[in-house]
Amino acid sequence: MKIFITGIAGFLGSHLAKHLINLGHDVSGNDNMIGGDLENISKKIIFYKEDCTDLKKMTEITKGSEIIYHCAATAHEGLSVFSPNFITKNIYLASTSVITASIINKIKRFVFCSSMARYGEQKTPFTEDMDTKPVDPYGIAKVASEKCLMHLADLNGMEWNIAVPHNIIGPNQKYDDPYRNVVSIFINRNLQGKPAIIYGDGEQKRCFSYIDDVIFCLIKLGLDKNITKEIVNVGPDEETVSIKEVANLVANEVGFNGNPKFIPERPKEVKLASCSADKARKILGYETKTSLRNSIKKTAHFIKSRGVKTFEYNLPLEINNEITPETWKKKLI
Repeated sequence: MKIFITGIAGFLGSHLAKHLINLGHDVSGNDNMIGGDLENISKKIIFYKEDCTDLKKMTEITKGSEIIYHCAATAHEGLSVFSPNFITKNIYLASTSVITASIINKIKRFVFCSSMARYGEQKTPFTEDMDTKPVDPYGIAKVASEKCLMHLADLNGMEWNIAVPHNIIGPNQKYDDPYRNVVSIFINRNLQGKPAIIYGDGEQKRCFSYIDDVIFCLIKLGLDKNITKEIVNVGPDEETVSIKEVANLVANEVGFNGNPKFIPERPKEVKLASCSADKARKILGYETKTSLRNSIKKTAHFIKSRGVKTFEYNLPLEINNEITPETWKKKLI
């Protein structure tokens, strides 16, 4: 099949492309390179350096595709509180553009990669039948994008599925971004002899998904003819862990002997965020094949192989006031 992936130079998109190529599909995609890396792009794909917000371009380059995976996103939930215009433009406006181009080109199926941020601060584990209650601009934009997809796709006869991944880690993840990817940030800092920086008391609870376990589910959501109009949490629910525990696991893996540095909590950070994977197990055959410890090991190996990097503060900080984290204002990560 002819499959188009937005954000194909990014972490999720590049892995998805590799697996689909191995299955024999004709893969193309785009990336604006805000969070992408040219080293992630397979030579077997057709690549377009284009921005998802450009409707004319997206209509041109998606023409002839049968399935679209919308992986592109400035997935910076914490930063969205302080850069709401930049983040939501690259979530909602970008999604609306890609959805519109897909309808114009009569795409058969659209798979949208959403976020646990859709659930907000609710009782865990989150289940797909819960109301969406996002607490930050990133989550709000993701929910709005979901609604836009469902309404426009149903109106125009386009199939859709929505994946809701947990925190994904693994090789190819951007590890010089000071605003997201906590495991990669910890690894990059520890390898430089610097302690992990933890916001608040470190008791925030999360689950982490290894990239290959997520890709398996995305492929089913795109290719299985019997699965349509589904919203599915994707990721492990057996291994909920605190951020403080994650810092210790990372330090043990890379051989860092210091203690984490604790700083004031970030505004709007959800304390407990974990999802039930029961629906994914039932309709996708999901299972956790890679433990958190092994996920960290593989991610650390990738970062070691590429070499540590200084953190790049190349995204706008639109709201810079007394509640903006000092780590971002003063570039301390």
